[in-house]
Amino acid sequence: MSNQTAERPSAAAPQKRTSTVETLFRFQSFFGLVAVFLAAVIFSPRNDEGQILFLTSDNLFNIVRAVSEIGIIAVGLTFVILIGGIDLSVGSVLGLAAVGSAVLMVEDGLGVWAAVVLVLIAGIVFGALQGTAVALLGVQAFIVTLAGLQIARGLARMWSGGETVQISYGDGPGQAPMLFSLLGERTFGGVVPIPVLIFAVVAVAAILFLRSSAYSRHLYAIGGNEKAARLSGVPVNRVKIVAFAISGFCAALAGIVHAGQLNAGSPNDGIAYELDGIAAVVVGGTSLAGGRGSVIGTIAGALLLGILNNILSLNSVNTDLQLLIKGLVIVAAAALQRLRPTS
Repeated sequence: MSNQTAERPSAAAPQKRTSTVETLFRFQSFFGLVAVFLAAVIFSPRNDEGQILFLTSDNLFNIVRAVSEIGIIAVGLTFVILIGGIDLSVGSVLGLAAVGSAVLMVEDGLGVWAAVVLVLIAGIVFGALQGTAVALLGVQAFIVTLAGLQIARGLARMWSGGETVQISYGDGPGQAPMLFSLLGERTFGGVVPIPVLIFAVVAVAAILFLRSSAYSRHLYAIGGNEKAARLSGVPVNRVKIVAFAISGFCAALAGIVHAGQLNAGSPNDGIAYELDGIAAVVVGGTSLAGGRGSVIGTIAGALLLGILNNILSLNSVNTDLQLLIKGLVIVAAAALQRLRPTS
């Protein structure tokens, strides 16, 4: 009895350590976010009154506004990466959506809601077609979405004639309805940017969907072991198509927000946004191999990168050095995932 009693603590200790390590990895994005936030407060310049510039309400809301488009894209990318896929087309789809929003309202005379619905449907269809190529044709997601990147960019150039389509507001011909201009405004007493609210709604909807739907279990099962998921009766092809459709929807929505903030749609909009979106997902702790991750982590990752961008800019850090620092942060986050326990 005494020997058995003595052995119990030693057997429980490794399990406790494993549980602690797993918890640390699970919430790495939040620990990273807190660390970067504290560093931003410490190294922030101050104004003449001694106020920390980083902590001013205008600056904090500007950070979230700047993050909103990438954040919306990253939420959609999370679904694709959870199944072990990738979507390199989201930046180009954003550009296509921005151009589509401008052309439909300014040149075709459509109302705001009609234009928004059509653009969102286009994003869903574009994503679903890519998902179909991945799921049914068996082509690697990297190749399919790399081609999709080129196709979406080409469609945007054709739709706009290769030019930026400016959005002016009014009731006359060649003008967009004033309602669309709200995307560039602030609410709650002129404090909270409208894109931030849209980002919040998308994020909350995605979190609730992944926590309460049977689809989310299928998503994680495919990312963990696609063959086992298929043998268990999971509709693998359908789940993949829906994941890419969600990514297309989010990219299109980000394009609409982009056009509303800039009052223009350009075929060059969204260049390299796919890289920032993927970076937010990776920094947020989602495994590129699939099966592990969360939308909450992605949001934390997007905010972390947004704060990093902001504090580097406030300190007038050289742009090239900013890219270097952000690259190192992304590599560090990816390296941490390699060290994460498998069980």
